[in-house]
Amino acid sequence: MTTPRYLRTALSGLALLTATLLAACDGGSSSAAASAQAAGQVADKNAVKPGSADQIALGRYLTKAADCAACHTTATGAPFAGGVELASPFGKFYGSNITPDKEHGIGKWSADQFYKALHDGVTPDKHLYPAMPYTSYRSMTRADTDAIYAYLMQQKPVAVPTRAPDLSFPYNMRFGMMFWNVPFLKDQLADASTGKSAMWQRGQYLSNALGHCAECHTPRGAFGQLDLSKSLTGSALGRVAAPNITPAGLAAVGWTAPDLQTFFATGIAPQGSAYGEMFPVVHLSTQYLSKDDLTAVTTYLMGDQPLPPQPIKTINADAMELDAGKRLYTAVCAGCHGFQGDGKPHVAVAMKGNSTVRNADPHNLIVAMLDGIEAQKFPGTESLQDMPGFAGQLNDKELAQLSNFLRATWGGQPASITADQIKALRLSAAAH
Repeated sequence: MTTPRYLRTALSGLALLTATLLAACDGGSSSAAASAQAAGQVADKNAVKPGSADQIALGRYLTKAADCAACHTTATGAPFAGGVELASPFGKFYGSNITPDKEHGIGKWSADQFYKALHDGVTPDKHLYPAMPYTSYRSMTRADTDAIYAYLMQQKPVAVPTRAPDLSFPYNMRFGMMFWNVPFLKDQLADASTGKSAMWQRGQYLSNALGHCAECHTPRGAFGQLDLSKSLTGSALGRVAAPNITPAGLAAVGWTAPDLQTFFATGIAPQGSAYGEMFPVVHLSTQYLSKDDLTAVTTYLMGDQPLPPQPIKTINADAMELDAGKRLYTAVCAGCHGFQGDGKPHVAVAMKGNSTVRNADPHNLIVAMLDGIEAQKFPGTESLQDMPGFAGQLNDKELAQLSNFLRATWGGQPASITADQIKALRLSAAAH
């Protein structure tokens, strides 16, 4: 039977849509499957009695580990009542109500139905768009989904309707997701690191399933599917790009295991602070992980045998251009970041050795200078002041000179940024 043209168009559009939606949220090898099985066995040994206080407490912990609040709780709304806007070029999506309200939430769902939503992307009445990252949650154990369900069922029901997606044809045709799922919904995700230790296996489960790191940090194929041959190598689907967090990618910008663990726990480290979409990940999720689980995530991302952090390279660059960039830095940056790029506590991070400055891809550095970064309050007493954007103060050539000064002086990267690169990202701001 020949597929009608409108259906082919719809399915193609829906597939491409997922690439953008997954950035908004929020078949592996035999070794990956074996590791996941081991993690599941650990979970089974620690199984708790259904409906018990222990199960509900575990569910609370897992709900934070899975970062559910990021998409299901607005800044001013009731917990888990939905409403978080997920914007994309194809339209807007909104986080759903997952409180136990029987009319607008999941109050009528059984534990089996909740598991099916996370495992298959199918609710009692519809297919989910993969803005909800079931492509990663599929690897969660049944015991863990049951614990999350038990916790959510204890929350206060909130009678807030879930706002329908604002999509135009053909993206509003949900049935297309069943066809997308056939080739692209995998039981396990590929691993970017190597390891066999119990800590590595626990980290694999936390990172790939609960934390769904791949959804933002893995590139996409032509149909929006995860390109598992490039797992965690970074992806620029949003305004702020998700960087390369493979062992090689982390080492290239100076990360060590202790620093990375501190970053997940506090949102700030010598290599910089969490910003963009990573800030709410720390704020709502990773800061609540136990010390052992923080160690496990770090172990998985870096591998059982972490690569040594690479030293900052010495860069030769045009002296006049560097001097122009230095003068701009002194005028608009040094007051907060320090004349020697060392930063100031509770004010601004260091530029010297900063992972964004050291990144071979200048995308995030340019975006930060154009757009600025909101004031950030981190766990404990740490906080950073807001960084103003300079899109209206510096022209493209000046921002290129400033970028090149930072990269060549403190990042070990070539001073090769052009005014055209700045212009392109300046113009693309409206799309985000």
